[in-house]
Amino acid sequence: MPNLDLSILIVDDTKFSSTLIAKTLANAGYRDLRIANDAKSALAMLEQKRCSVLIADWLMPEMDGLEMTKKVRQLDEQANHFTYVILLTAKESPDALTEAFDKGVEDFIFKSDMSKQLLPRIYAADRMADQQNTLLTANQLLLENNQHLEQFNLIDIETGIGNQRYLQDAMERQLRHTEARSGVTSYMLIRIKNWKDIKTRNKQHVLEEVSVGIARRLRNLTRPLDVVCRVAEDTYGILANFEDIEHCTMSAYRRVFDGINHQSFRTSSGYISVKVASSVCTIAADTTPIPSVQQVEEGCSELLKHAVEADTLTLNRWKS
Repeated sequence: MPNLDLSILIVDDTKFSSTLIAKTLANAGYRDLRIANDAKSALAMLEQKRCSVLIADWLMPEMDGLEMTKKVRQLDEQANHFTYVILLTAKESPDALTEAFDKGVEDFIFKSDMSKQLLPRIYAADRMADQQNTLLTANQLLLENNQHLEQFNLIDIETGIGNQRYLQDAMERQLRHTEARSGVTSYMLIRIKNWKDIKTRNKQHVLEEVSVGIARRLRNLTRPLDVVCRVAEDTYGILANFEDIEHCTMSAYRRVFDGINHQSFRTSSGYISVKVASSVCTIAADTTPIPSVQQVEEGCSELLKHAVEADTLTLNRWKS
């Protein structure tokens, strides 16, 4: 059954032609019909209310049907909408029709056979417009759902350890704990210096094997309550809590650093060695004020740049 509430906009600079089309459609039971006498007026109408089917004359003054179709497509993109465009034409050459299809036109009605072609074309347009707009709506809902899920995504898919968001949440809690109950928050960044070279030489599945190996090694090198995360493709973070600042010595972090630096990981393509640089920031309870998560991340990242240049491990105690 035809959808008699189908929104149809008719655009023709010849009032007689547009009135005739509207009358034919009205007699067939269609109720949502609008008429514009030029492309500019039609576009203004579409700005106010979209239509499902646009019937427009190919040849119109100031802006023809093809140029209008281009602008309609731009409006469609902004509104996440699909408009089925039918051009009225006296052109029947293959070249002309090919040009129109390339410009985004869906169908034609030849003026010489208007009485026979109009309603069948509208029936087909109704089905296509409904399908396309249903898909657009579904895709938009899927996108919004994915964006919603992304807000709660806390796991690095490849390695199974936490991602940067997970680490930021954990650091926020740890900093507040340090501020309220004493102790020390420790943040260690580890950069795989030769990751770019490893990527150049190996396929994706091998990269994943190396990443998983690094994550597992770091978990084995740290304490059960320490937080190990992958904060970037080539960078890992370790968040830890110590009872006293005196426990945060270079030797305390050297074990982790040496457990990764110049160590090999077994993959399906053989053993791959990684080279690392690392930086550590420690924040004691007597630090006033306690820095924010962003400040700690930025400070440790800046320190890491120097560590990468020096090919070493650097340690910094946050100053008040």
